[in-house]
Amino acid sequence: MADKYEGEFYCVKCKAKRHAVGDIVVSKNGTRMAKGKCPECGTNLNRILGKA
Repeated sequence: MADKYEGEFYCVKCKAKRHAVGDIVVSKNGTRMAKGKCPECGTNLNRILGKA
C-alpha cells in the first residue's frame, strides 16, 4: 500500500495553492514526491518532499 500525502500543492494551470491528497512516490534519484490531481481543473500536481 502506497503512503498518502495530504496538504497543499501548487497548481501551475490555476496559479493557486490547492489542498489535495496524493500518493508518495520515490524518483530515480531518491527524492520523495507527492503526486495528485487538482480538484478544480484536473491537472496533475507534484510536490517535492525531500530525500527518502
